[in-house]
Amino acid sequence: MCGIVGYVGGQSAQDAVVAGLKRLEYRGYDSAGVAVLADGGLAAAKKAGKLVNLEKELKDRPLPAGRTGIGHTRWATHGAPTDANAHPHLDNAGRVAVVHNGIIENFAALRRELTGRGHALGSETDTEVVAHLLAEAFSAGGDLADAMRQVCRRLEGAFTLVAVHADQPDVVVGARRNSPLVVGVGQGEWFLASDVAAFIAHTRSAIELGQDQVVELSREGVTVTGFDGRPADVREYHVDWDASAAEKGGYASFMLKEIADQPQAVADTLLGRVDGEGLLHLDEVRIPAAELREVDKVVIVACGTAFHAGMIAKYAIEHWTRLPCETELASEFRYRDPILDQRTLVVAISQSGETMDTLMALRHAREQGAKVLAICNTNGSTIPRESDAVLYTHAGPEVAVASTKAFLTQLVACYLVALYLGQVRGTKWGDEIRTVVRQLADVPREVDRVLETMEPVRALARSLAHHGTVLFVGRHVGYPVALEGALKLKELAYMHAEGFAAGELKHGPIALIEEGLPVVVIVPSPRGRSVLHDKIVSNIQEIRARGAHTIVVAEEGDEAVVPYADHLITVPATPTLLQPLVATVPLQVFACELATARGNEVDQPRNLAKSVTVE
Repeated sequence: MCGIVGYVGGQSAQDAVVAGLKRLEYRGYDSAGVAVLADGGLAAAKKAGKLVNLEKELKDRPLPAGRTGIGHTRWATHGAPTDANAHPHLDNAGRVAVVHNGIIENFAALRRELTGRGHALGSETDTEVVAHLLAEAFSAGGDLADAMRQVCRRLEGAFTLVAVHADQPDVVVGARRNSPLVVGVGQGEWFLASDVAAFIAHTRSAIELGQDQVVELSREGVTVTGFDGRPADVREYHVDWDASAAEKGGYASFMLKEIADQPQAVADTLLGRVDGEGLLHLDEVRIPAAELREVDKVVIVACGTAFHAGMIAKYAIEHWTRLPCETELASEFRYRDPILDQRTLVVAISQSGETMDTLMALRHAREQGAKVLAICNTNGSTIPRESDAVLYTHAGPEVAVASTKAFLTQLVACYLVALYLGQVRGTKWGDEIRTVVRQLADVPREVDRVLETMEPVRALARSLAHHGTVLFVGRHVGYPVALEGALKLKELAYMHAEGFAAGELKHGPIALIEEGLPVVVIVPSPRGRSVLHDKIVSNIQEIRARGAHTIVVAEEGDEAVVPYADHLITVPATPTLLQPLVATVPLQVFACELATARGNEVDQPRNLAKSVTVE
């Protein structure tokens, strides 16, 4: 949620900041603003709505030229998306400007305190109190970094703050607690951003900031301290993708590009995971084998699409390791008093590595003594840093809010973790592991084949654009695929869509089946678990007998479903546990095309944000 950019260097600060905000539009926002230090003063502009509104404002009323500035795209939490509530927020004297991601939980008490001292606050936000507190702390002596440290020690909640002061014209100061912030190190210029995408066109050298740290960018370089003022150790790293990876590359939307990227993304996730003897070698999993052999339960925590990946992982982990596995919504996890101990392995799945619900679940698990392994796509993010081990998916940037390639690569990473546990614990023989790894290596080619046959799916989606409801059903690993298909349609098409376990139809949901209702059925392979296949064929017959329009996703050569499919979507034959890697792809294309036919913005669906950094 929200995007932050700060800049100190030789470029036009306004141009550098606005360009960075453009690269962060995918995060979800409803207003935007920028502040620039110039001519001994501070100038700001902000507008509700999309970034184009701010750009028009800057064209009509240009800010003074400056070389230091900050900017923000806001996703409303406190106060409606209006010009007044947009960031940056200034103090009464107009000398301090601040932008903020997250939530200041004690802002109401701080606001009362400030108004009691004569401050006039003009917005409904929690952020504005920080600008006034910074102004007070700065005027009491010291510099902006020291003022930031003082203020942060008083704040409660999760936040990233970036600020400038007119009296320090070549300085940008940032702070983070439970919300992402990263430094970009260029040639004679420095950036602060909530995501490396903001500065990737200028530099691929970055510095990760730790919890409760304050960073100062100046012409002299970068200084990082804790909130207590003590110098902090930092780690510089190299971003392993470039600006072109975050461009559309000729596609009409980022989502279409990212769907097409999936074969390569899956291949990249598998790259370097197998040693010369054909066994898994996961360098990033730093938990000793002896400790993994002591594990007696696995718990997966995740949200949204990542939760569906975790549901599929449960089948693989239990089948390959014989360990009991629970899959939990991270937002509910710590509130139900889960039973965890030193022999529990918690797997936290998050594309961004900053998902607040998942981070809080992770911290609760570690407090109970459990080991935590993160599956993540973002190097240097909070969840991997706070975990005992991490498996990076290497999917590259995912810009569209609705996840596609992140989902497939999370699945692959989950399979690797399951196989690795089986290898370490001796529940899978080496030749069995090599067989599954070879099957995984075939998946990019199979996904390519699926993508080459999607035109009938697009045509079907366009023909159903007027419908108000679509149901999805599946069995075994097809059930989470059905949930994911329904979620994509909700996110993109704003339609009522539900996913069900096919065996549950007769226990209630079959009452929803009516004439002409589109129902998507995910059919398991007849070769793998024939009993499941036979039962879902019966489910299709039940659905069709009530007049519904059956859309059947089945593997090539499955003749048993043909008589009952109003529309048949075939996917390559794959082992049962791996089928979601090919069966999900048509559902992504279906949702994207249907949303486009309804005139929706597929990259930035309404009310949604890419990185959910508040609970």
